Amino acid sequence: MAFALMIGGFIGLFGETALNMALTNIMTDFSISAATAQWLTTGYLLMLGILVPISSLLIQWFTTKQLVVTSLCFSIVGTILAALAPNFVVLLIGRIIQAVGTGILLPLMMNVILLIFPIHKRGAVMGVLGLVMTTAPAIGPALSGIIVDTLGWAFIFWISLVLYLALIVFGLKQIDNVSQITKPAIDVVSIVFSTLGFGGLIYSLSSVAEKTFTSAHVYIPFIIGFTALVLFILRQFKMKQPMINLRVFKYPMFTIGTLLLFIGMLLILSTAILLPLYLKGSLLLSSAIAGLILIPGSATNAILSPAIGKLFDQFGAKKILPLGFLLTVIASVLFVLTLSTETPIWQIIVSCMILFAGISMIIMPAQTNGLNELPRELYADGAAVMNTLQQIAGATGTALAITLMVSGQNSLLASFPGSTAAELLAAGTKHVFFFITAFAVIGFITSLFLKRVRV
Repeated sequence: MAFALMIGGFIGLFGETALNMALTNIMTDFSISAATAQWLTTGYLLMLGILVPISSLLIQWFTTKQLVVTSLCFSIVGTILAALAPNFVVLLIGRIIQAVGTGILLPLMMNVILLIFPIHKRGAVMGVLGLVMTTAPAIGPALSGIIVDTLGWAFIFWISLVLYLALIVFGLKQIDNVSQITKPAIDVVSIVFSTLGFGGLIYSLSSVAEKTFTSAHVYIPFIIGFTALVLFILRQFKMKQPMINLRVFKYPMFTIGTLLLFIGMLLILSTAILLPLYLKGSLLLSSAIAGLILIPGSATNAILSPAIGKLFDQFGAKKILPLGFLLTVIASVLFVLTLSTETPIWQIIVSCMILFAGISMIIMPAQTNGLNELPRELYADGAAVMNTLQQIAGATGTALAITLMVSGQNSLLASFPGSTAAELLAAGTKHVFFFITAFAVIGFITSLFLKRVRV
């Protein structure tokens, strides 16, 4: 059952970043800018950010099987629509429908795993879950590069469709109903505040890439989102049956774990959109070669994640997380020192492998250590909070990466007006990695305050 849910989660998260390698092709096919094309990623994250907070309510209203079937139906319809898209608008709508399916499945998957496995096996299982959550978005650009060059970007969706159909045929029979149906009262006001809050913030962050923060397109959604989020939080604390029980933040290791998870996902998704653009636009590599360069990093993560899960059960997060963040700091510094239009490919491969070795030591330990501190009745709320903040981290990372890249390009252009497009892209990418390094350092310092949760 866990395997079937993880496969569904893997396909959804793969779709989150798979189009990154195809963005330049889509920009050419539909005559759109990079800032417009990035909405294929941020629009997906926007829908996840809106839907995931509602997930804890859905889990208490519908059976596990009903939610899995609904999730797969949305995913399949969105995938077909995107594969057949005649223009950018239809492609974006298909992506958003896909995201509805993933937004239902991800929190459900985590909640089910917490319910069906005993605590002493949780680290190993969450290690495999960590593999799904980090390898899928990391391997998305790598595999899609080969697909784009050999078959065309539409086949990214056709391959996802085949996997979804196989999951329905072989995986659906493994799903049992394990969630407790309590049917709590639906608070429409909370849903509205949640949608405006998370949706407004993600939309604002995503718009920064196209416009400055002083633009009404950016600051008005930000103000609306921030205000709605404050009202949502205040309302949850006043309700007897909140939509999401934010009292999960009263548990200190859960709070620190969520913050570290946020930073970890920000590192993954900002890198996942940056490197394909750099490899294709600055080093002038084909999509297939660029994809192959990213595979060793993804493979490092895939090999280490299950092992890290077992080490977590043995030693706890305290000994693993600081090392993970230290590796991401080293990798980010290497990118800052080496990125140019003439960087040897082996240096990028080594830096990626170090980065993803670090990531494998961050996502699962941060998540599991935090959730382990919660009582059983707060699992759904904890999972919903963590998944929501992961989507906001993804949107923040993607938007920051594009915005800072443009800023770095403008700085070089001001100093050297004759710079080539390849030089501008290399300078912009290097500029972003200064900030990625800063986030990795913040994560390292925060991880030193962790304590092992003994259940």
